[in-house]
Amino acid sequence: MRSTAALPTAGVLRYGVLGLPLAFAALPIYVHVPALYANELGLSLSLVGAILLATRIADAIADPLIGWASDRFLTRRRLIALALPVLAVGLVGLLAPPAGAGGMWLAALLVLVSFAYSVATINYAAWGAELGHDADSRTRLVASREGFGLLGVVLAAALPAVLAAEMSTGLGRVGWLFVPLVAIAALLSLVGVPAGLRRAAGSELPWPALRGALRDRAFAALLGVFALNGIAAAIPASTVLFFVADVVRRSDLSGAFLGVYFLAGAAGLPLWVMLARRIGKLRAWLAGMGLAVAVFAWAGFIGPGDALAFGAICVLSGLALGADLALPPALLADLLAKNAGPGAGACFGWWTFVTKANLALAAGLSLPLLGWLGYAPGAREAAALAGLSAVYALLPLILKLFAAAALWALRGRIETEVSP
Repeated sequence: MRSTAALPTAGVLRYGVLGLPLAFAALPIYVHVPALYANELGLSLSLVGAILLATRIADAIADPLIGWASDRFLTRRRLIALALPVLAVGLVGLLAPPAGAGGMWLAALLVLVSFAYSVATINYAAWGAELGHDADSRTRLVASREGFGLLGVVLAAALPAVLAAEMSTGLGRVGWLFVPLVAIAALLSLVGVPAGLRRAAGSELPWPALRGALRDRAFAALLGVFALNGIAAAIPASTVLFFVADVVRRSDLSGAFLGVYFLAGAAGLPLWVMLARRIGKLRAWLAGMGLAVAVFAWAGFIGPGDALAFGAICVLSGLALGADLALPPALLADLLAKNAGPGAGACFGWWTFVTKANLALAAGLSLPLLGWLGYAPGAREAAALAGLSAVYALLPLILKLFAAAALWALRGRIETEVSP
């Protein structure tokens, strides 16, 4: 049972610590694994691509089912505790494969790691939603989790090059380093932080229960805005390295730009918590969208050599990222606290599904569009670079405006359920 007293700051931070290794594990899975198995182990790009596509589709489809099951079996902390060792073992095998590892090894380890990661993250998010004592504490819990998560991303991005001169060796060491890292974080988060107030799950079969979650009007409205806004945020993430290399023409600074972006996101989280406390989470999220729109408009005017200006854009867009990370899940947590409908696991299962679908849709939309506009990596023609700038800056700006308009239009439906 959960105490009725508000969780102290130390408890909020201890809950958030687990976000660091979970984000730390996600980055090499999505960023480094394709190059590792294609370049170092000699698998064909077509085989690696097919395995990644198949496993990621299966992973996304499984998330709602994992959420449904998580509402019915064991406690959140026990499910997380069972998933983390599987994730650690799988990540070591994935990043430090034996000689001769082939497509079957990659597919099996990706399935294992993806399943364990989904069980851990869905229950971790649901636990935070159930743990919050009031609207403000739920925002602080989400901000703590996402702040530590951003630090984990920066750490995972920097460590392979620090640990070894060769990327493959560095990734193997990152996999082994993950084992003590996740063990320490699990001890801090899972021991001593109380359980949340978990609603008793119904007896429905998976599909009726998951369909029932989508029939909840407030949840469906929030999920729809989250999906549209998430695609707008994922498109720059899919195209930023092209933009830095061919528009700004400072590919040597790409790592620094990304580090500044994520650190600014982490540093800005307390500001969004304070703003949400003053004007409400929905309006604070709208303010974050407005900041992102202004930043994307500025990015459209960036040209060769504008490294300082693009660095400022990375800082401001990182601040906007903080709003996207902290406020939508906090709104969902408020909705779950006020609503006697869908379970937290089912809702966060759909939430995770949409998050992964956004990444796939963003790449599937932006990369073919770049080709249609005449851009290819290394291009210097004015028309091709204008197309790249349009996809990187203009398309997200338009989608952000649509997301903001949808959030404003649906504010009554959402705020009715989440207001104190």
